[in-house]
Amino acid sequence: MKALQITEPRKIDVIDIAKPELHDGEVLLRLNHVGFCGSDLNTWLGRNAMALMPVIPGHEIGATIEAVGNGCPDELQPGMVVTVNPYTNCGHCASCRNGRYNACQHNETLGVQRHGAMREYITLPWQKIIPAKGITPRDAALVEPMSVGFHAVARGEVTDTDCVVVFGCGMVGLGAVIRSVQRGATVIAVDLSQEKLDLALRAGASYGINSKQENVLSRVLELTDGRGADVVIEAVGSSITYLSAIDVVSFTGRVVCIGYSKSEVSFQTRLFVQKELDIRGSRNATPEDFRAVLHFFQQKRMAMDPFVTAVIKPEQSQQALEKWAEAPGEVFRILVNFEGEPKQ
Repeated sequence: MKALQITEPRKIDVIDIAKPELHDGEVLLRLNHVGFCGSDLNTWLGRNAMALMPVIPGHEIGATIEAVGNGCPDELQPGMVVTVNPYTNCGHCASCRNGRYNACQHNETLGVQRHGAMREYITLPWQKIIPAKGITPRDAALVEPMSVGFHAVARGEVTDTDCVVVFGCGMVGLGAVIRSVQRGATVIAVDLSQEKLDLALRAGASYGINSKQENVLSRVLELTDGRGADVVIEAVGSSITYLSAIDVVSFTGRVVCIGYSKSEVSFQTRLFVQKELDIRGSRNATPEDFRAVLHFFQQKRMAMDPFVTAVIKPEQSQQALEKWAEAPGEVFRILVNFEGEPKQ
């Protein structure tokens, strides 16, 4: 069967591998759409130290159940559209013992520490399969990245009295915008791309700040009567946005960090103490976050078309990643279609 493999930095090939055998307790999926995310791009660029190499990428999954092995729940039936929880957990580390399996110390994410879903078929334990009733396979591939943004909002304990600043309006950041709006918060979106800011505003953000054109700190203080944001969610992973997050958050505010900075960040820790900040990491997503995103999709309050930059054939992946690397701010999601003719 056909699969994609990142063989070395800046090189992805279409390869042929054996179709997996179905075992007890497993589900065989026919992959419909699989998304390229930022971690896949960084793996392709040779910047992802956690990634297996060579590796089959892909953990943002829209699929159809092909067959179900013995010992799986009756609710899982062939033909059902599903997505996947792509993380593992050991059950023994401190995170797992505390019930926070999404932050397992020994997690292996599909497409990063183990081979992923950029292939025609994959078998997975039934516990990782998430039915996506009423959702298309294409949109099911958008559930996982949005759930990461939803989880950050949970980590920030966002309420209806909060003003939330979200740095970065890619898929994860837009998830944070949408979930914060659902909780009744006032949301200020920050990005370099006006296109992404426009989408954040369509998703419910009250304000958009183009950091190319405006001073973020001055504008946030203006919009918050000088107080700053109650919650700041960093969904970029750059030293500039990490530092800016500490500047714009209010005294006694919460800063939630999703993005991995590619370089060291030097903080003046004075503001940590003076503002008595809560600085929290946010990793992956929980089953509750997946359920919340699925519910949002099922309500059909917002079309998902603007979230998809392109749908490509596997053979177009090298060219697509090259273009993405040249202009990273112009891409929301690139989906690889493993069946039928893709739409541009």
